[in-house]
Amino acid sequence: MEELILLRITGEDRPGLTASIMEILSRYDVDVQDIGQADIHSTLSLGILIRVSENNSGHVMKELLFKASELGVNIKFYPVSMEEYENWVGRQGKNRYILTILGRKLSAKQIGAVSTLIAEQGLNIDGIKRLSGRASIQHPMERTRACIQFSVRGNPKDKESLHAALLKMSGEMEVDGSFQIDDMYRRMRRLICFDMDSTLIQTEVIDELARKHGVYDQVAAVTERAMRGEIDFKESFAERCHLLKGLDVSVMQDIAENLPFTEGVDRLMYVLKKYGYKIAILSGGFTFFGEYIQKKYGIDYVYANELEIDETGHLTGNYVGEIVDGKRKAELLKLIAQVEKVDLQQTIAVGDGANDLPMLSEAGLGIAFHAKPRVVANAQQSINTIGLDGVLYFLGFKDSYLDEKAQ
Repeated sequence: MEELILLRITGEDRPGLTASIMEILSRYDVDVQDIGQADIHSTLSLGILIRVSENNSGHVMKELLFKASELGVNIKFYPVSMEEYENWVGRQGKNRYILTILGRKLSAKQIGAVSTLIAEQGLNIDGIKRLSGRASIQHPMERTRACIQFSVRGNPKDKESLHAALLKMSGEMEVDGSFQIDDMYRRMRRLICFDMDSTLIQTEVIDELARKHGVYDQVAAVTERAMRGEIDFKESFAERCHLLKGLDVSVMQDIAENLPFTEGVDRLMYVLKKYGYKIAILSGGFTFFGEYIQKKYGIDYVYANELEIDETGHLTGNYVGEIVDGKRKAELLKLIAQVEKVDLQQTIAVGDGANDLPMLSEAGLGIAFHAKPRVVANAQQSINTIGLDGVLYFLGFKDSYLDEKAQ
């Protein structure tokens, strides 16, 4: 006959502790059915579920008690019935999800609210992992970021209400939440597509051009009409381009060299390139600025709108080629994925505007970044509290994985 025994070992962690335990178990031909370990500030919590013959179980527990005393740790033994074990095995088939929360800081109130939401959805927490680095209390960073990842199991009662609750928390408690199924695609994202204006950069370049040309109020009026739904994106784009007629191209270079990049862009691009992601800019803005950013960060693809320039080096007020609107962005995402032989579920899209929604919907992971309320409500995930490098947490990166240069 055999017994199932759960070992729980706690105390100060030290090198060789697990090896010492396993050396004893191996002498009695013990099978390890499950094992898990957490280490918080050098405090160890190690769980091992073993299957051992009844003839040897007493000897195993005796030797483990002596070894625990020698190592200065606590060990407890819990018998597990075969019925309990088989019920646990049966639960393994349930869906697994990753719920990631992030913000400038995470308090007990925020973590508690998310934990309550998980319980209300009938989900069980299997593990909790901190993805963000440890923050100094005496020397705090100017722009802190905190992230915790919950691994949960089960079938959520209502995904829509869960999504709505996370959105509500974002607005009321300054914490962003991402709920993703934990499958192979989540761990194998390969292509990421960004909007440019108000996503990679903290401005709308057409507004900057309009200011330089003295027509900002007229351009803003057209933009407002488009936002009210009086004209569509293509019509508003053509009208705004026409207002830029006569602008010297040299102004564009000056604007490009002084673009206000979004918080976290340097770090995000460094990590994405380091880990082999293909990166694209899909923008309703202008190619000139997209190509400037492309050279700066080594981006693989740029699709935006081309302004027509006359022989004197001035804008004609017209554009060249097809306008990159929301529909076109979604088409380009699928096209690039096809070229790169990447499944759509392995793609990511990040944007802030209504014209980004089609590509956010097509991507395996669509992220609304500091977006308008309508976009946030319709996106799968959103980031409103920290910089663009928050995307890395939704991809499962830990700060400790990254080089100093990426911090």
